[in-house]
Amino acid sequence: MKSVIDLLQERGFVDAITHEEVKNLVKTPCKVYCGFDPTSDSLHLGNLVAVIGLAWFQKMGHTPVVLVGGATGMIGDPSGKSEERNLLTKEKVVENLKGITAVLEKLLDFNAPNKPIIVNNLDWFQGFSFLDFLRDVGKNFRLSSMLAKESVKARLNSEEGISYTEFSYQILQAYDFLHLAKTLGVSIQIGGSDQWGNITQGTELVRKEMGKQVSGLTFPLLTRSDGKKFGKSEKGAIWLSKDKLSEFEFYQYLYRVPDLDVIRLLKMLTFLDVAEIGRIEESMRAQDYVPNTAQKILAAEVTRFVHGEEGVKKALHATEGAYAKGSEISLETLEAVSGDMPTMEAALEETLGKKLIDLLVQSGLQESKGAARRLIQGGGVSVNNQKIDNVDFSISASDLIGERFILIQVGKKQKLLVRMKT
Repeated sequence: MKSVIDLLQERGFVDAITHEEVKNLVKTPCKVYCGFDPTSDSLHLGNLVAVIGLAWFQKMGHTPVVLVGGATGMIGDPSGKSEERNLLTKEKVVENLKGITAVLEKLLDFNAPNKPIIVNNLDWFQGFSFLDFLRDVGKNFRLSSMLAKESVKARLNSEEGISYTEFSYQILQAYDFLHLAKTLGVSIQIGGSDQWGNITQGTELVRKEMGKQVSGLTFPLLTRSDGKKFGKSEKGAIWLSKDKLSEFEFYQYLYRVPDLDVIRLLKMLTFLDVAEIGRIEESMRAQDYVPNTAQKILAAEVTRFVHGEEGVKKALHATEGAYAKGSEISLETLEAVSGDMPTMEAALEETLGKKLIDLLVQSGLQESKGAARRLIQGGGVSVNNQKIDNVDFSISASDLIGERFILIQVGKKQKLLVRMKT
């Protein structure tokens, strides 16, 4: 029978593992953990790989342990960062913890017999005195290995350097692994490839303190084929909370993934069988392939996992309204999707007769009139899905759909629904 490690490797999910013996370890049910620091009040698409990893372990009979970093979130992980993080207040950390916990509780199966365990590392760190921590934990770490971390070396060679606060982060994460190994019997930690140094510090600490071998597994960080970070848009992070990003915007981001990336993302971000993904890949090479068919599958599958079936319906409904042509855009559709796509309110009397250039700047779609003018001249602006090339174009009553809405598009991606105040 295929193990969870075999399955993940088949899907391109494994970047590195600390011990090959982990393949034997997972032949029987075990506990696997991953940590999430509360740097924001929601997780984002980049975090989803870790959640999918935990979900695969759970589907294969293992117990996921989710660590939310109430303590480490107040320190800040320097991994992958070129400069010092801004320290969060205790109040902000607590607020963010509530947000990310709510997201995690939606994504993992808490009704399964092997339901996830959620822990907060503030629970064990807040009782530690500084002297006790240095005596009991710090003695196990050698500066040579701590300084050898790529993220530390990069920061040491930078103009800003690295503070002792962030330098000590790896000790805190290592102790998390030790604590969970002792109290819950956790034997595997997973994380992004930028966490390799932190994870190996933990496996070594457990070996020294418990005489026991535990394992770590890292997955590749999500990057696009052009080398840019996946999970970011022009507007910022692609959040997993609908309060921060609508189901429509979430779906559209995935729908716009390039062909070069879509198969890899289907393997890493969905639970589709690899044989089915292989058939999708084969269909993309066929002459009669309909463009973006694979992207539609990716967008629907990931949106369904994050936002549920209702979220997929909302996204598709909003897409129908946002991309209908001219007279085909109905008032009923725009009314229905106005809560699911970016929307701004404007006074009717102030909008009629307003130049499109001014409306683009007022809405924040463009930073200046000059930029708006150049975009219109380049054919990059549409009103109600009709391209506008006249820089003197002004909004008239005939442009209002149902006397209430105007749909503006900038470039290929940005849509904004302007709703008249009643």
